[in-house]
Amino acid sequence: MQADDLDAFEAFFARHRGLIQRTAFALTGDAQAAEEVLQDTFIRAYRHRASLRTDVSPVPWLYRVALNLCYSRLARRRLSLEPISDATTELRDQALEPLEVVEREELRQSIRRGVAALPEKHQLVIVLYYLQGLTLQETAETLGIRLGTAKSRIHYALHALREHLSAERPRHLVPHEAEAARAPEVGR
Repeated sequence: MQADDLDAFEAFFARHRGLIQRTAFALTGDAQAAEEVLQDTFIRAYRHRASLRTDVSPVPWLYRVALNLCYSRLARRRLSLEPISDATTELRDQALEPLEVVEREELRQSIRRGVAALPEKHQLVIVLYYLQGLTLQETAETLGIRLGTAKSRIHYALHALREHLSAERPRHLVPHEAEAARAPEVGR
C-alpha cells in the first residue's frame, strides 16, 4: 500500500474491519467502545501504512493494536458479563424446540459469564482462537507469545470454563443419577 493511495487504504479497511470490530466487541462487550477501538486501530494503521510489510499478513499487527486498545479500556473498567453476546448470535438454530432454545440460551449465557470471569490472557486466546477462528500459530503471533504458551492458555481457559459450566448447570440438566441414589429401592 503506497503512502498516498487512499483507495487502497479504503479497501484494506473494508477487508479487515469486521474482524477487528468483532474482536473489540467480544472483549469490551460494548458496541460503542468496539467502534472506538476499530477507529483507533485503523487510525494507527493509516499513520503506519508506509511501514506495514506487504510480504506478511497485516492481521496479527491489527489484532495486536486492537487488543492493546481493548486492554487500555478494560483496565479502566471491569469486563461486562456479556462479552460475546452478538458474536454468538450466529450459534442460534431457529428450528429447535422451545425447550431446546431456552436450554441453549442458558448455556450461551453461562459461557458468556464463564469467559468474562477468565483472566484477561485466557479471554484473549478464547476470543481469537474460537470466536475469530485464528489458528493457534496466528493466535500466538497476534498476542506476541510462543505457540506452546497459546496452547497452555487455551487448555487452562477451557478447564476453567468446564468448571464454571459444571457449577452453573441447571438442575433439570443434571443427570438423574443423584435422584435415583436418593430414591428407595422397590422390593427390598
